[in-house]
Amino acid sequence: MSQFWLYFKLGLDHVLDWQAYDHVLFLIVLVASYGFTTWKRVLWLVTLFTLGHTLALFLSVYEIVKVDANYVEFLIPVTILATAIFDIATAGRKVRNTNFSILYFTTAFFGIIHGLGFSSYFKMIAAGSESKFWPLVEFALGIETAQVIVVLAVMIIGFLLQNVLNVSKRDWILVTASIVIGVILPILLDSYLAL
Repeated sequence: MSQFWLYFKLGLDHVLDWQAYDHVLFLIVLVASYGFTTWKRVLWLVTLFTLGHTLALFLSVYEIVKVDANYVEFLIPVTILATAIFDIATAGRKVRNTNFSILYFTTAFFGIIHGLGFSSYFKMIAAGSESKFWPLVEFALGIETAQVIVVLAVMIIGFLLQNVLNVSKRDWILVTASIVIGVILPILLDSYLAL
C-alpha cells in the first residue's frame, strides 16, 4: 500500500507543483470555456489528457518511443499556446458549434506531449521497481485526482466571476486565455532558444 501512495502522491505533486506550472496552465485554458452544466465534457477532456499522458509514459518507460527532451520541452508550451489561442478564437461561439471529435483527439495528443516531458524523471523514479505497470497506473490516478482539483478550482472561479460579479463568459475566457499566453510566451521563447 505504501508504494501506491508513493506513486499516487508523485502524480498529485506532478500536477500541483507550482514551480512546474505548465500542467496547470494547460488545464486552465483547456476548461476555461466550460461550466458546471457541461461537466461531462470537461471530465472527458481531462480523462483523455490523462490517458495520453499515461500512454506517453508507458511508451517511454518500456522504451518503445524515444524523443529528444529539448523538442518536447518546446512542444509543451506550444500546446498551451495553441489551446489558449483556440479559446480566444472561439470565445463568442456557442458550445454546440464546436467539433468535439477534433477537440478530444487534440487533447489526447497534447497529453502525449506532456507525458513525454515527464518520462525521463518517471523512468528514474521507477527504475528500482520490478514492474513498471502498477507504478504507471498509480501515478496516473494521482495525476487524474490533481487535475480534478485544478479543474474544479478553475470552474468555481469562473462560476463566481460570471454569476456573482456578472463578468460575461466571453470576457472570462478572453482574459484567462490572454493571461496564460502572457505567462507562456517567455517559456516558449526560452525553450525555442534551447533547441
